[in-house]
Amino acid sequence: MTACPVTASTTAPVTALPSATGARAARAARAAWIMLASGWSANQFSALLGAYRSHLGLTESAVTGLFAVYVVGLIPALLLAGPLADRRGRRPVALAALAVNVLSTVLLMAGGAWGGTWLLLPGRFLTGVGAGALLAAGSAWIKELSGSPRRPGLFVSAGFATGGLAAAFIARWAPWPMVTAYVPHVVLGAVAGWLALAAPETGGAVAVHGSEAAREDTGHRFRRTVLPLAPWVFAAPTIGFVTLPGTLHSGLLLTGVATAVVPGTGLLTARRAPSTPTAGLLTVAVGTAIAAVAAASENEPLALLAAIVLGAGYGLALTYGLTRTAALAPPHRLARWTAWFWTVAYLGMFTPYVLTLLGHVTTTPTLLTAVTLLALTHAGFVSRKGKGQ
Repeated sequence: MTACPVTASTTAPVTALPSATGARAARAARAAWIMLASGWSANQFSALLGAYRSHLGLTESAVTGLFAVYVVGLIPALLLAGPLADRRGRRPVALAALAVNVLSTVLLMAGGAWGGTWLLLPGRFLTGVGAGALLAAGSAWIKELSGSPRRPGLFVSAGFATGGLAAAFIARWAPWPMVTAYVPHVVLGAVAGWLALAAPETGGAVAVHGSEAAREDTGHRFRRTVLPLAPWVFAAPTIGFVTLPGTLHSGLLLTGVATAVVPGTGLLTARRAPSTPTAGLLTVAVGTAIAAVAAASENEPLALLAAIVLGAGYGLALTYGLTRTAALAPPHRLARWTAWFWTVAYLGMFTPYVLTLLGHVTTTPTLLTAVTLLALTHAGFVSRKGKGQ
């Protein structure tokens, strides 16, 4: 499918900032670290799933449920923070969200220190709240500061990759693993907040131009081209670093490597590769097909290969979603539309939980084969629809 550019008649120019050069580019780079903190907070917990199973005796369903609670907090935060950032400004919403994000990690540390599993639930919930608000307001803020719709996704992906790997290594060799593994995020969040304080607000007054029909056309294209692809953005990586390690009963270190490999590959892909929805879907289909074989044979090297391919699919889908949203969204609704994209994308994070529930009916390899067929069907539909345009 060929992306349709938005003309001046369909969107309204925001009060323009200078091009991303010199001091402004430096401020954009400093502020972008809040997105790294957001991604780090999500995956540091994922890397510790094995530790929670072994040290606290949590069942597979309980651990996967804690993983899903993150999304329960994230989605309302996205839907509220996007419109709020459009009305009140990106900067205050993003900085407040970062504070909540750091607080959530402190709660997780307390749960690990006292063996209080009751603290893990609000900790994971607030992680989702802080990350959701950061994705909505921060993505729009960083995009407007830098002029690059890819930059927020790149920093989030870098956080996904490094947060999981760092937590896994710390938990493997440091004392009090379910406490010390969270320390780097507290430090990162504090530093990122301090750096972001120097960045200016970007959500100025907007004069809305273009006909109502033209604006409705961009909304239709957004709903038709971006939102249907969005769930695959996180369905792919969560299969790679949650479903596969759990199915193969992998150790803590391998789980941490998977949480780094998947988003790390996505980061490299998003940084360089141009993306189309068909390319993203076909890559995800290849990854889930390999994952099905790895699950059936209990082959860990093959599982890592599947994680790499799924990471590439994640990167392609994320790049397409963010760039297409930025191209279609009216500037006075950029944070809101970005929030809608992230909201639908994060629905894909329920995939491991759904697969766990369906695992009582059939085997994981069979379920992953079904996911492969679903991705191929979606890719064929998108390809045919693109040829008809």
